[in-house]
Amino acid sequence: MAISINSSSIPVNTSNGDLGVKVAQLAKEQQKAEGEIAVKLIEAATPVGNSGHNINTTA
Repeated sequence: MAISINSSSIPVNTSNGDLGVKVAQLAKEQQKAEGEIAVKLIEAATPVGNSGHNINTTA
């Protein structure tokens, strides 16, 4: 079984180069926003002080 690819039949689209850049910028902004939300959730879930971290080892 042989598979051949004729590269001359595949069109190269160079006119949408700006679109790729825009998509990358939007993805970066989305990732930054999600990261900030994750930090806020982690900070909200962190217990204040030492509450709940004491382990009784004498029992």
